[in-house]
Amino acid sequence: MPLSPAPTRTSPVTATLAADRLGVAAVVFFVMSAATPLTVVAGVITTGYATTGLTGIPLAFVLVGLLLGLFSVGYVTMARHTANAGAFYSYIAQGIGRPAGVGAAWVALLAYNALQVGLYGAIGAAAQPLLHQWFGVTPPWWCIALIAWAITAGLGLRRIDVNGKVLAVLLLAEVAIIAIYSLSSLASPADGRIALDTLAPGNLFGPGIGAVLVLAVLGFVGFEAAVVFSEESRDPHRTVRTATYLSVALIAGLYALSAWAMTVATGPGRIVEVSRNEGTEVIFNLAAANLGRTMVDIGHALFVTSILAAMIAFHNTTARYMFALGRERVLPATLGRASRRSGAPRAASLWQSGIGLTVIVTFAIAGWDPLIQLFFWAGTSGGLGILFLITATSVAVIAFFNQHPHGETAWRRLVAPASAAIALGIVVCLAVANFAALLGVPGNHPLAIAVPIGYVVAAVLGAAWGLILQRARPDVYAAIGLGARSTTATSPLTQADDYTRVGRETWR
Repeated sequence: MPLSPAPTRTSPVTATLAADRLGVAAVVFFVMSAATPLTVVAGVITTGYATTGLTGIPLAFVLVGLLLGLFSVGYVTMARHTANAGAFYSYIAQGIGRPAGVGAAWVALLAYNALQVGLYGAIGAAAQPLLHQWFGVTPPWWCIALIAWAITAGLGLRRIDVNGKVLAVLLLAEVAIIAIYSLSSLASPADGRIALDTLAPGNLFGPGIGAVLVLAVLGFVGFEAAVVFSEESRDPHRTVRTATYLSVALIAGLYALSAWAMTVATGPGRIVEVSRNEGTEVIFNLAAANLGRTMVDIGHALFVTSILAAMIAFHNTTARYMFALGRERVLPATLGRASRRSGAPRAASLWQSGIGLTVIVTFAIAGWDPLIQLFFWAGTSGGLGILFLITATSVAVIAFFNQHPHGETAWRRLVAPASAAIALGIVVCLAVANFAALLGVPGNHPLAIAVPIGYVVAAVLGAAWGLILQRARPDVYAAIGLGARSTTATSPLTQADDYTRVGRETWR
């Protein structure tokens, strides 16, 4: 990778994202859209029931929500002292060290790209039955994916608040249909009684608990993105903190309610069998019995738009990671330019769109399975990468506040992050041990080994690149993790108290 020259002062673009564009609600829309609630409710929950045979999945979402809430204590506390679209990358760089931060950045780029491009494989499979039913046509999946790609690419170049408004409409409709489906299931309980059996701890703790917890964690992927939009938020400290906690609570509550409502409608003793027989159609079949076919069609349509919303959210997140790395010249400086007109990371967004287009065309020409090999494998692999990063960030938070306490309480800077790091470390071990099962492949399948090792290799190569920068470009190395201040920084990080102003300075 060539070393990037410093940006010139004649550039018609800026090295900062547009500030003061997003409030708490808009950030929540980005975060929850990335979590794809309807996709999780229809697919992840039923997959959990079918593959593990455990009925305590509603409780698993509550426990994971509490764990991620614990992680968020240190996460959002650190956000009070730094605002950087690089998030994980920046936190790990400032806490553990710059080489580790660059390694984390490479892992983040792999993980978020996998999550984003994987969705192109899902939208075709989700939209084809609807197009056949409504118009009598069944276009190839890649045609549908290309339309979704064009929408996502176009919005990626628009103002961030425009994206937020689009996601608001899509997400509110998605959440509304989940709530309607769940309430209808509770209103029509099997055997005429609302059973609470699946909320008992004994129904969660069994041989498949590792897979259940990992599936639950993967269902939350996206919650961490509030920090990515800190530079573009109004009052970043309050916005990031409130949006993160609110998103975790809403996601946990929505998933737990939906998972429990399914068991009420089918009967706790039948949910595993029904999930194995009906798969992702469980929630829709229950709705058909209780609400009629029209509501099912609406649900299927919103299932498609939920995937589109997730594409938009992950596209914006990934582009901002590229932007943060380009701005600090860890990647080519061209990526670190934002449009003066829209404030969007134009070059990074175009690169992200290029990656998506390349994947769609490659899969279409090769004839590979878009649902299994693109959506399911890439999405699960991306989720594993985010889990690695969340765990490393917990350690980075502890290290950061050990060096710069900033007057924070022991609970925020040590106890909560340390507790989260231990718990997340256990989940990581469970994830790696159960990764083949999560992919739906045999234990000796090359992919089950290649993905975890691939992340390790990416982290090592990234760290090595950081060390190369230390020797070859000490000015670039010194600015790693500084965010907007990296464009003017000429010395190592020494003024930690200035972090609260990151993202508010305009490069001229």
